[in-house]
Amino acid sequence: MPSKLVVLLTDFGLKDHYVGVMKGVILDICPEVRFVDLTHEISPQNVREGAFVLGVSYHYFPKGAIFLGVVDPGVGTSRRGLLLKAGEYFFVGPDNGLFTWVVKKEGIYQAFELSNPSYFRPEVSRTFHGRDIFAPVSAYLAKGISPEEFGPRLKEIIMLPWPEVEEGPSYLKGAIIHVDRFGNLISNIAAKQLRRPVKRVLYRGLELPLLETYALVSPGKPLALIGSEGLLEIAVCGGSAAERFGTDGEVWVEFSSS
Repeated sequence: MPSKLVVLLTDFGLKDHYVGVMKGVILDICPEVRFVDLTHEISPQNVREGAFVLGVSYHYFPKGAIFLGVVDPGVGTSRRGLLLKAGEYFFVGPDNGLFTWVVKKEGIYQAFELSNPSYFRPEVSRTFHGRDIFAPVSAYLAKGISPEEFGPRLKEIIMLPWPEVEEGPSYLKGAIIHVDRFGNLISNIAAKQLRRPVKRVLYRGLELPLLETYALVSPGKPLALIGSEGLLEIAVCGGSAAERFGTDGEVWVEFSSS
C-alpha cells in the first residue's frame, strides 16, 4: 500500500516557485503527507541523470513511499503521464524513461496511464503537469485511491537505452553513466563484477590505481575506486575528473591472469 510519504525529484531548482506550489497542491488534497526533497538540482531536462539518481536512491526509503519525479522536456506533447508500482514503491511522473533504472533493478512492475481527469486539477496547464497532474495524483494515491482508478494498465513504458558492461575473458569495458557535483565519473561497472584480481583500470589511455578512497593519493592525482553506490568511479583527489578528462571515455578493467 502507498504510504503518506512523498519524495520529490525534479530539475526545477529552488529559485522559482514550482516545487513549493506542487507541495501546496498535494497538501490541499492530503494534509497528512510528509515530504522528502530528494533533489531539485537535476540538470535541466536531463532525463538520464534523473533516472540514475532515482534508481540509486529509492530503495533507501520506507516501503510504500511515493516518488514524484518531474524531469519533463516533453511536457504538453503526446507523451503519457505514468503511475508505476515497482517492488514496494510507487512512482508518478512522465512516461519518458525517467523510471528506467528503477524498472531495470526491480524487473517486475505494474504501470498505469494517467488519463482520469477526476484526479487532476480542474485546469491543466500545457507546461506544468507537475503541478496540475502529477502532484494531485500523488496526493490521491497517498489518500488510498487504487492505482487502477487513475487510468488503464500499460503493457510497456518508455525505457532509455542504457549501456551494458562488455565482459571478456580477461577484461570489462564500461561507460560513464553519471557525473556527480564533485566531477567524479561514475561508470556502469559494479563492484560485484570485480571479483577477480584487477591488474589495472584504464580511462582515456591513462592507467589508474584502484584504491579504497579518494585521499589515498596526493591532491590532484587521479584514481579509480568503488563509490558509495557500488559502482566503479574515476576521480581526482581534491579535483574534478570530468574537467580533467572529459566524460565520454570508455572505462577498461583488465584482470590478472593468475
